[in-house]
Amino acid sequence: MTDKNTSADTLIRLSAAQLAEKLHAGEVTAVEATQAYLDRIAAVDGQVNAFLHVNAEEALAVAAEVDAIRAAGGAEAEALHYLAGVPIAVKDLIVTIGQPTTAGSKILEGWHSPYDATVVERLRAAKMPILGKTNLDEFAMGSSTEHSAYGPTRNPWDLDRIPGGSGGGSAAAVAAFEAPLALGTDTGGSIRQPGAVTGTVGVKPTYGSVSRYGAIAMASSLDQIGPVTRTVLDSALLHQVIGGHDPRDSTSLPEPLADLVAAAKTGNVEGLRIGIIKELHGEGYQAGVENRFNDALELLKEAGAEIVEVSCPNFQYALGAYYLIMPSEASSNLAKFDGVRYGLRVLPEDGPMTIERVMGATRAAGFGDEVKRRIILGTYALSAGYYDAYYGSAQKVRTLVQRDFEAAFAEADVLISPTAPTTAFPLGEKLDDPLAMYLNDVATIPANLAGVPGLSLPGGLADEDGLPVGIQLLAPAREDARLYRVGAVLESLLEAKWGGPLLAQAPDLAAAAAGTLETQEAK
Repeated sequence: MTDKNTSADTLIRLSAAQLAEKLHAGEVTAVEATQAYLDRIAAVDGQVNAFLHVNAEEALAVAAEVDAIRAAGGAEAEALHYLAGVPIAVKDLIVTIGQPTTAGSKILEGWHSPYDATVVERLRAAKMPILGKTNLDEFAMGSSTEHSAYGPTRNPWDLDRIPGGSGGGSAAAVAAFEAPLALGTDTGGSIRQPGAVTGTVGVKPTYGSVSRYGAIAMASSLDQIGPVTRTVLDSALLHQVIGGHDPRDSTSLPEPLADLVAAAKTGNVEGLRIGIIKELHGEGYQAGVENRFNDALELLKEAGAEIVEVSCPNFQYALGAYYLIMPSEASSNLAKFDGVRYGLRVLPEDGPMTIERVMGATRAAGFGDEVKRRIILGTYALSAGYYDAYYGSAQKVRTLVQRDFEAAFAEADVLISPTAPTTAFPLGEKLDDPLAMYLNDVATIPANLAGVPGLSLPGGLADEDGLPVGIQLLAPAREDARLYRVGAVLESLLEAKWGGPLLAQAPDLAAAAAGTLETQEAK
């Protein structure tokens, strides 16, 4: 039963680690915590549109099971995972039994997967109640979550601005206190960039260290599932749940994960070399973003880290290479959505009923403009006569980016940059200019091309607009623990500077919703 001093509003504002401690201490039940989040979703998600599906019945059943095991005590209670009973949201690109998986597209509207993704299996094994599925750009193609077939998600800091993309639903759910934890996928920054603009923590693990089995593929050599949370420690805890080898994923690394939670609790950065990436700050970056980045550097320096500058000259070509490799792989991966095997099927209105015409009618109706744009671009890049000139050349650039990382990590233990060049921009501002939209991923894309891990954490609020700024940390492949070590220290230093967690300064959505309701009733 909830401690009399722990209100529902207090519950939803606890970090996942804090909530887990209260669950273990018996100060709150898993059902009470899960219900508090479901009530929060009901209260504010009409404004945010973070969720495409809410999984209330199953989530409460899992929470009740956890409570019953704890109440009975004994070996089974002792064996419960540390995060048992802590709710979580899942990006709607990751397949789940019992809930629809739409990938944000009309072509999969109402589709139910017959199996769980590996990461979902691991959440279920840890007995973490799944609150529902979160909104995204269709098939994860976008930088703003405006390309969802089910409407845009809005940024809880300013409902007229984007929450980042493609995983804006997961980031917005965590930032709006609709979930303490969420899963996202990161192909070119789709966990880290939404984290930056919503004031949350987002992690792209080393490629292959978290199974992609059950994540609907956009670009198989770039996609990576990872945590979306409010604190660095929470990301380490969730990463530890979902990571590790999976024989069903042919790209899965065989090594077990390092102790990421211990790394997040290390508490010092003394003697670490932290490299400023020359090409990922300065010209083209918003002044408020640069100011908060410089603040972070000063704090790390004061904490005993050595700040060095490194140059990665081929990063200037990473964006162009990415936007050839990614659509090429997407063109291949999305070929299975043909109106024949599963999902939407649209029949031609007249003429012969051939497979080609059914496929054409289905894709015309089921895919949005951004998906069509990328499929066309990717198909062209892979076509006879152009493969070597475009896709092949992009892969050569990818190798150069990887070599830049190798050289940089010879000089620094961890690299640092702003996560995104600007704060959240207004909804609709860049919809008619895809190239301007793509530039939002300029700092995050290199990590995906090289397969190295990246972490974005809140760096403060920009001077111009009072919106969140993200700080990105990058480490060598398989060295995710370094991110958690440095990230947790920087987070602690920044929170001391602000006087508490950044999200404590976010607008009160519940009050805004109540005010809107009162206005409507007055009318």
